[in-house]
Amino acid sequence: MTDPNTKPDPEDELAGTEQPFVTHLMELRDRLIKSMVAILVVAGALAVYPGPKRLYDLLAAPLVAHLPAGATMIATSVISPFMVPIKILLMAAFLIALPIVLYQVWAFVAPGLYSHEKKLVLPLVVSSTVLFFVGVAFSYFFVFGTVFATIQKFAPQSITAAPDIEAYFSFVLTMFLAFGLAFEVPIAVVLLARIGVVTIEQLKNFRGYFIVLAFVIAAIVTPPDVVSQLALALPMCLLYEVGIWAARVFIKHTKAPEDDEAQSAPQS
Repeated sequence: MTDPNTKPDPEDELAGTEQPFVTHLMELRDRLIKSMVAILVVAGALAVYPGPKRLYDLLAAPLVAHLPAGATMIATSVISPFMVPIKILLMAAFLIALPIVLYQVWAFVAPGLYSHEKKLVLPLVVSSTVLFFVGVAFSYFFVFGTVFATIQKFAPQSITAAPDIEAYFSFVLTMFLAFGLAFEVPIAVVLLARIGVVTIEQLKNFRGYFIVLAFVIAAIVTPPDVVSQLALALPMCLLYEVGIWAARVFIKHTKAPEDDEAQSAPQS
């Protein structure tokens, strides 16, 4: 049996901080409620200004700009003109409130992390959020316009383009997720290297295979045109190199104290 008078290891930062399971559940509930409130508040603000209709117009602008003169988008479902703008409103609210949601996640897990682990997690949370937004912005401002312009160049003159708004929303959501997640490649590389699944040398040796994998993924998740596939595959390859460099930095600056002691100990 454990002696009740035994003092916790002074080197253990988390000694004595354990909490009952029910307490963790209550805190998780509170964090989820705060995240939902943040999303709903942002959604309410967006509903007032600029409003669901204006948000849809902004999202549809890259496609509408490349439609033939006089052509418009259509709604094949009775409730689509109402539901699609609402879905876009909620999507925009979630994206804007994402930093708050991720902060709630960080606040929930941070008390159970050692100081060297916090040095790893917090920068990854911030950088993953920024990279996801960069991927979404890249697809909206660059990829959409290029893809739609290419499609219209190859469209026969006898066809009148009238895209369905539900189909367009699904396309946009798929592209946002594809580019947002693709831009998370450095985060995945850093995590795999930091937890010891792979080494830096193995990542370098896998470089050629990753290039092939990037083009395969781009061919699957993007429209069947060379421009959009290159627009996804090339950034993934570049971000893979960034991930290798970042992995070196993170491994160096987020070592556990015992790892540093082991390296500095004299060899027998």
